[in-house]
Formats: sequence, C-alpha cells, structure tokens
Amino acid sequence: MSLTGKVALVTGASRGIGRAVALKLAAEGAALVVTATSLERAQKTADEITVIGGRALAVKVNVAIIAEVEALFSKVVETFGRLDILVNNAGITRDGLLMRMKEADWNEVIDVNLTGTFTCTREAVKLMVKSKGGRIVNISSVVGEMGNAGQANYCASKAGVIGFSKAVAREYAKRNITVNAITPGFIETDMTGVLSDSVKEELLKQIPAGRFGKPDDIANAVYFLVSEMGSYITGHVLAINGGMHM
Repeated sequence: MSLTGKVALVTGASRGIGRAVALKLAAEGAALVVTATSLERAQKTADEITVIGGRALAVKVNVAIIAEVEALFSKVVETFGRLDILVNNAGITRDGLLMRMKEADWNEVIDVNLTGTFTCTREAVKLMVKSKGGRIVNISSVVGEMGNAGQANYCASKAGVIGFSKAVAREYAKRNITVNAITPGFIETDMTGVLSDSVKEELLKQIPAGRFGKPDDIANAVYFLVSEMGSYITGHVLAINGGMHM
C-alpha cells in the first residue's frame, strides 16, 4: 500500500514518535513536511529522509501560535501544492500536583497539545476538502483515557484530543477524510528516558506485555491508518500500550 504521490505533514517530528512516523511514511513513498520548534532539529529529520531517497521540507513551528501554523500551511501549498496526511504529534509536559500547578503550566500544555491540534487540523481540512480526501491521525496518550497523578494538564489535553478527533471524524467522513486518534502507552523516548530506574520498574509492573513500547510501534500503526488499509476506519481510538489500559 504505497504512499507514493502523497504529501504528509508530521508535527513534532524531530525525535521520538514524530521522527519515527516521519521516517516510516517517507519509506513508504510520501513526501514529508516535518516540523519542530527548532529548525535545526527539524532539518535533521528531513536530512534523514533525504538519505533514504525521500523528499522532505523542514519548518520551524510552534503549533501554539496560530500565525506560525498558518505560515506553515502556506509553505506546504507553495512547496507541494497539496496535503494528504496530517499527523498531529507535537506535545509537551509541565507536570505538577494540582494544588501547586501554575496557570502558565496549565495554559501552555493546553495551547500546544490541544489548541495546536485544533489549529493544524482546521488548516489541513481546508486543503483536504479541495482535494476530496485526506487522512488525519492525532497522537493522544493512554493517560488521556485513564488519568495520571501529577499530570492534570497533560491528561486534560490528551483527553480533549480524543473528543476532538471523534467530532471532526463525524464532520468530515462524507468528504472522504478520516480522523483517528492513537493513545500510546509508555514508549521509549526522551520523555520516558528521564524517569528513574525505580519509576520504570513500577511502570513495567503495570504493563502486561512486560516492556515499554518502541516509537516504531506507533509509526507502523499510523502508516496503517493513513494507507488504503485504513480507509474505512474513522473516529477510532487505537490503544497501543502493551495492555496497560484495556
């Protein structure tokens, strides 16, 4: 199920899940637009795509800033003339117990994780409606389904992504645009790499599969959903967590 001729945009593509998704879609034939808050980091992923024979455009974007998102999509149109696939992956954490959580930490997480998903999706569907089809995958989180102490802001943002995905899926199903969410469990990324060994041991006890996931576990699922194999799947929440939450 080749993606040759398709154009894909992956936000937060400089490392971890976003990087793995971008490389997977490029390997399957798609031209990529990769974003990060640092042009240098985005370009690094774009260069990796070029090395494997793909085509990629690196763009520095803070998805919480509407003007930057609008400029991003203008570059997509200018460079490729269309957009077929959007993967909303950009996300941040600002953890803390509720009573100590600052409004700035709440707002920043909501602005990036949820409002950023909204803004990118809104701009993407404008292009997808014109081309009569598209695929959107929003990266949520297992904690958006089950909650997690010390992450009220992050959990709220990721739960919001799930509801948002279902609503947009209903709005655009007849336009041949599918919208799905993926809820990764604990994946081996920079975000989990900072955890202490004792915390990791406790987390592993909660995962029936007995291991953390790999970024490629998520990338393979994204590919399935955006390919023709996933053409009749929309409004779905795909849990990839090793059985941590069922």
